[in-house]
Amino acid sequence: MAIQTRNKRSVAFSMASMSDLVFLLLIFFMLTSTLVAPNAIKLLLPESSSKAMAKQTITVYINESYQYFLEDRPVDERLLEEELIRILLPESEATVVLRADQTVPIQNIVSVIDAVNIVNEKNLTKHKVILATRPKR
Repeated sequence: MAIQTRNKRSVAFSMASMSDLVFLLLIFFMLTSTLVAPNAIKLLLPESSSKAMAKQTITVYINESYQYFLEDRPVDERLLEEELIRILLPESEATVVLRADQTVPIQNIVSVIDAVNIVNEKNLTKHKVILATRPKR
């Protein structure tokens, strides 16, 4: 008389738990990547109690050494107007976010605003400049 076992071992591997693990890792990395600071250039922004947000088209940075950057690209102050014209030409209403270090003199900030105003006059557009700040403590 042969004795047979009721429980047979299966050699197949279930991939369901592996896909759950992959999705959990994907969600973890997506959440942690959004917590990274959006500033590509380290600046100490001036403080403000205003909470106005705007859809930005381009970001202009001025660091503590008074160097200008369009997004991550360094640009000379004299060529800022031509670069802004090239970038803003396809749009009639865009927002330029100015992220200037709090030690930057007002004249450097005004030069960016003047460059955008010249672009507006030349192309009959309505681009705006917004000064980025950090919240007051």
